[in-house]
Amino acid sequence: MKGLYCRAGLSDAEPKFVIQEASLPDVIGTHQVRIQVKACGLSPLDLKLLSDVGIQRDLIPVGREVTGFVMQVGPKVSSFHPEDQVVGILPLDSPFSGLCDVIDVDEHYLVQKPEKLSSVCAVGALRDGLCAYTALHTHARMAAGHTLLVMDGASPFGLMCIQLACYHGVKVLTTSHSPQKHTFLQQLRPSIARVIPVDNGSSDLLPVVMEETGGLGVDIVIDSGVRLQEEEESEEAKLLPHKHDIISVLGVGGHWVTSHQDLQLDPPDCRLLFLKSASVSFLNPEVWTASSAQQGRYLHILKDVVEKMSAGVLRPEPEEAVPRYEATVAMETVQLHQKKKAVVQL
Repeated sequence: MKGLYCRAGLSDAEPKFVIQEASLPDVIGTHQVRIQVKACGLSPLDLKLLSDVGIQRDLIPVGREVTGFVMQVGPKVSSFHPEDQVVGILPLDSPFSGLCDVIDVDEHYLVQKPEKLSSVCAVGALRDGLCAYTALHTHARMAAGHTLLVMDGASPFGLMCIQLACYHGVKVLTTSHSPQKHTFLQQLRPSIARVIPVDNGSSDLLPVVMEETGGLGVDIVIDSGVRLQEEEESEEAKLLPHKHDIISVLGVGGHWVTSHQDLQLDPPDCRLLFLKSASVSFLNPEVWTASSAQQGRYLHILKDVVEKMSAGVLRPEPEEAVPRYEATVAMETVQLHQKKKAVVQL
């Protein structure tokens, strides 16, 4: 069988994605489940993170969000039986590519997939759902009555945050990066309290947020990237909020959840956070599979994500599945754009 792998480039060279032969071990592990993969999600590969946690291989497996049918279970597996439909995210050190026809996965990385939920939808939105739960519940301790500001709400991750927050009775504000996305966000149901356009280069974020919160600021801010310098030149960077803008819109006791890995806070930024008794958390969803300390909580989150998608509470934008022979090109596009994703149907 064949799988998709990444051959990391030397120095600053771009990583290369290649199709390689793979094989299964003759004997299945005691706590492992052998599944026939039906669909696989492709997300950007963080090579620096892999290096930081000590995972260094010539060929790195690609495609970690998987769904399929259980073919065989190990002697000590208690959660699954043959023919069960399952969905999960392979751990960082998994030797298998999700594009292989058959893979072995530890049972503690899988949950049952509801029959009503399509395989393509499940793998296309599972990681964003996990990120949204981690940001809102684990880090920000979201509660009914809170006010939330989601940056770039039309992104797959932003959309999941908005829908999850609305479900829990949170007032949601968000920003839009284009007129089309602005219209899309305004038409969402349940409705968003305010959509703030940032595509025209204006800096209306602070006055609009203060108007909507009676001058108090928001309880939670979730970003999708931050500008550290005012004079960022690229068009994409101009759409991102400056770190000072985010700190300014936070209310007393507010919480900022950032996905910016290299965030730098200057003494004035820290002083402002101190005056507000506000806090900052870094969103790294890989910690769930990198450590087994909270495995039960992780599985509970995955189960809740797929159940809410099946019930229509979480409604991700549909991903168009591509065949396996287009996986290499699709992954190159995903890696280049970072926020884009793809689904491969096997």
